[in-house]
Amino acid sequence: MKTTLNIPNPLIEEAMKLSKKKTKTGTIIEALEEYIRWRRLKGVIDKAGRLDFSDDWEQVRHER
Repeated sequence: MKTTLNIPNPLIEEAMKLSKKKTKTGTIIEALEEYIRWRRLKGVIDKAGRLDFSDDWEQVRHER
């Protein structure tokens, strides 16, 4: 999908340098993939300590 974005030149240049991508498109794709990965990981980390595991995990493991 073609999209027009107004990204400050210094920002895109720095991102291209850090990502070692040769194109702006490649840089933006990598940046978006990293952002998505980071947000998903943050969601998992935010749930730390809130997940309830049953005590019968050993029994369930052997039932497979």
